Amino acid sequence: MEPGEIHALLGENGAGKSTLMNVLYGLYQPDEGEILVDGRALKLRGPSDAIAAGIGMVHQHFMLVPVFTVAENIMLGAEQVRGGIAGFLDRRRARREVAEVSERYNLRVDPDAIVEDLPVGIQQRVEIVKALTRDVDLLILDEPTAVLTPQETEELLTVMRSLKAAGKSIVFITHKLGEVKAIADRITVIRRGKTVGTASPEASRDELAALMVGRSVRLTVDKQPATPGKPILQVAGLVVDDDRQCRVVDGVDLTVRAGEVLGIAGVQGNGQTELIEAIMGLRPTLAGSVTLDGEQIHGWSTKKVLRAGVGYVPEDRSVDGLVKEFSVAENLVLDIYDRPPFGKGLALRPDAIARSARERIAQFDVRTSSAEAPVGTLSGGNQQKVIVARELSRPLKLFIAAQPTRGVDVGSIEFIHSRVIRERDVGTAVMVVSSELDEVIGLADRIAVMYRGRIIGIVGPDTPREEIGLLMAGITPDRAGTTPTGDTPAVAPEIPGNEDTE
Repeated sequence: MEPGEIHALLGENGAGKSTLMNVLYGLYQPDEGEILVDGRALKLRGPSDAIAAGIGMVHQHFMLVPVFTVAENIMLGAEQVRGGIAGFLDRRRARREVAEVSERYNLRVDPDAIVEDLPVGIQQRVEIVKALTRDVDLLILDEPTAVLTPQETEELLTVMRSLKAAGKSIVFITHKLGEVKAIADRITVIRRGKTVGTASPEASRDELAALMVGRSVRLTVDKQPATPGKPILQVAGLVVDDDRQCRVVDGVDLTVRAGEVLGIAGVQGNGQTELIEAIMGLRPTLAGSVTLDGEQIHGWSTKKVLRAGVGYVPEDRSVDGLVKEFSVAENLVLDIYDRPPFGKGLALRPDAIARSARERIAQFDVRTSSAEAPVGTLSGGNQQKVIVARELSRPLKLFIAAQPTRGVDVGSIEFIHSRVIRERDVGTAVMVVSSELDEVIGLADRIAVMYRGRIIGIVGPDTPREEIGLLMAGITPDRAGTTPTGDTPAVAPEIPGNEDTE
């Protein structure tokens, strides 16, 4: 790599991208080969050696202490004492370093903010500031946009351009081809642990996808027109507060019919998360009703909702979808472990669980060394496949998928999308919530747009993107050309060529 170069590293989930970068950062030791920096071979015994060599890394899952301030997180591992007195940390110096780096690279981070109070996009900036205060020349960004909103993604790309202008080199690991084309100077593609090609940003998305997966990939959803049946899910007048007791779902009415996909579009933070949590029994409601196939499920426990024939892919797989210490096989039966053939009460049947796991791993192409491997050791995309495999391997009346392809490569996106449509075609009612407008348009038969806790429009998937974008900003046709009083448009800036992102 050259100074001031952004080098993108593409590959499927489990291709070895993060493993390779963990070797470069000193977290793993290579079995063969060598690492050269400025023509000199390095033996990296740990991250401290990498940092000393000018290499920094921002991990996909942040390495921050939530209850510490930004400045205190920056100090970790490089503590300085005040006046040479042991035991007295120089917090003033740490705050000054954060402020200086933030100003120099336009990162806008408050040194005194508590990390757990910050949005995910700002937490990522903290990680970048932490690396830059170590004066690194090469910055590794591992799947940095996997958990970001479109606005935060655009802000991150702006930060990357400023780092490039300052002469920093960046290794950018991502699945999102549009982002690669928008920011990268060079592209390397790896597949199953081997480099299979290099490309320039001028390469088409189809060419890059084929290099990643080893075959041609359909970047559009292939489906026939839906034939909707009877109403399965009916939501009427639903009112929900968030954790701060702020009204985030304000009188929502929705119907999802058998054999159709209803997509929920909207800039993240407009009540979509709380709406789904309320339907699933994860969050209390203040008013309204939720009916499943004619039966009132308002107030039911999540377990009872699942047992009633609802499949659920949660927005945050790490928090709500998996038990990372459990094996892949155990996670595949989390919601039915106590029912035949997997168990009865507290008595499990390991042979049946293992046999089912092997079948699902093959059917859903989960890349794992073993069904007994802890699910936390899998790549993010393969963890997502485990959840999808679990939820789609039993008869369903309703399938709810929140951000179903977040952090997933193009080959896996194609597979998950095909499974969603297959579920629709067997007569299941499907509800998809995604911050990616292209995903909603590609999957949905009808699109409901949420803005500030309300459904402000329901349109067809052939509706022009611009019209849906206006609805996402809270601008309805009768208010065209205006912005809601006191608001700025909430519609996210688009990244050129990003139509096939997760």
